Amino acid sequence: MFDIATTAIETARRRGATYADARVMDIRARELSTKNGEVGTLNEAESLGLGIRVIAAGAWGFASTDRLTREGVSACAARAVAIAKASALAKLKDVVLAPEAPVVDTWQNPYIKDPFRIPVEQQLDLLLAADGAMRRVKGVTLAETSMAFRRIEQFYVSTEGSRIHQVKMQSGAGIVATSFAGDEIQKRSYPNSFGGQHTLQGYELVESFDLAGHAPRVAEEAVALHSAAQCPEGTRTLLLESGQLGLQIHESVGHPIELDRVLGMEANYAGMSFLTLEKLRTLRYGSEIVNVVADARLAHGPGLGTFGYDDEGVPAKCTPIITNGLFTGYLSSRETAALIGEKQSGGTVRGESWNRLPMIRMTNVSLLPGKGTSADLVASTDDGIWMETNRSWSIDDHRYHFQFSTEIAWEIKGGKKVRMLKNPSYSGITTEFWNSCDAICGPEEWKLWGTPNCGKGQPQQVMGTGHGASPARFRNVKIGAAFAK
Repeated sequence: MFDIATTAIETARRRGATYADARVMDIRARELSTKNGEVGTLNEAESLGLGIRVIAAGAWGFASTDRLTREGVSACAARAVAIAKASALAKLKDVVLAPEAPVVDTWQNPYIKDPFRIPVEQQLDLLLAADGAMRRVKGVTLAETSMAFRRIEQFYVSTEGSRIHQVKMQSGAGIVATSFAGDEIQKRSYPNSFGGQHTLQGYELVESFDLAGHAPRVAEEAVALHSAAQCPEGTRTLLLESGQLGLQIHESVGHPIELDRVLGMEANYAGMSFLTLEKLRTLRYGSEIVNVVADARLAHGPGLGTFGYDDEGVPAKCTPIITNGLFTGYLSSRETAALIGEKQSGGTVRGESWNRLPMIRMTNVSLLPGKGTSADLVASTDDGIWMETNRSWSIDDHRYHFQFSTEIAWEIKGGKKVRMLKNPSYSGITTEFWNSCDAICGPEEWKLWGTPNCGKGQPQQVMGTGHGASPARFRNVKIGAAFAK
């Protein structure tokens, strides 16, 4: 595979490219799901091809192919150079890349059980057991389960001398119980909503969830929500469990720090950003206890944003994003780092597949833990609302005004959870919200969540990101408006 990538960059250089990098990607994916005792999805796919980026005449060109003969690869590289030269006719200035030392290395995330070696029948049996356990609870209308696995092997070569081989194994699973009653729909998910939990691990991750064991509780809570009190409306103290907080980080920190959005180079799906350049190292993003990093290193955890090297050959690194409340860093590429005068890329460029142009994507954008447990957090709250498991979200195209709803909540009075609440929601302004944070639980409650379905780009690229968080508390938050009656 290295020979294929080398052929591509050598052809590009002969055609006039001053820089080129090529990725050969071999991707295998498996998806399974059930719905009310029946198999809903059973899909396995493989994809193998090459993508090449070049700079010629000071502009970018990109092309891809699944015809991996010498002729097919050479034609693809020639096409990328031709595209770059055509693009140069409309360029404002030459592309400049921040310097990066060449790397020769191999990297693979650790895992115990290869999910593709587990029989599909065994995996379906596990899902159907959880499905059946949910349906046995009276009042459950719809039981759904899912698993997803992805193995990505990549060979990267650049004209600067890098040769990098990486293998990433991703696994994930989840269950959902939905209950219809009258004109109301309630649901509960485990271990998280929208596909469950996903990380860079093997099948051992799925086994650790004990889906069938948690299914009765999930189903019972979905039914019980119909009888729960409506979440009150007003300005209250808000406590978020780590899963919901992970999505809050994704939407109100992760997307606005993407430097291509800030510079107006990318605006699809998530819009642009309020974090314009003059705010770097001057904006009070959050309270002094708020510390956020973008960390792609395995030491941070096996997140969907974990890797050895990004798709520009930049080693995984940790970038401080918010430091004691101050905005201190962006997610950057070699090109965007050079544009704002940074000495090196943040190492955040990735492409969904061989036929997609790599772009800035979130790595593991995580809120660092504070101290104490969730029990301590509740006990120290006199009057508040605890919310967990995302149900829906909305945020403007500059990532500033937002509204979230969750599947379930509990009212807190006198330091105790006193009653279940349904249809909870909260809204706010990004910087006001993070500045209202006055407590974050400790490392014993910190968890690295996976978001497998982050969309960006045109044509769309769906990538996985990671978000670590411990439960946290926010004061004076607007609550309950989304479902007010």
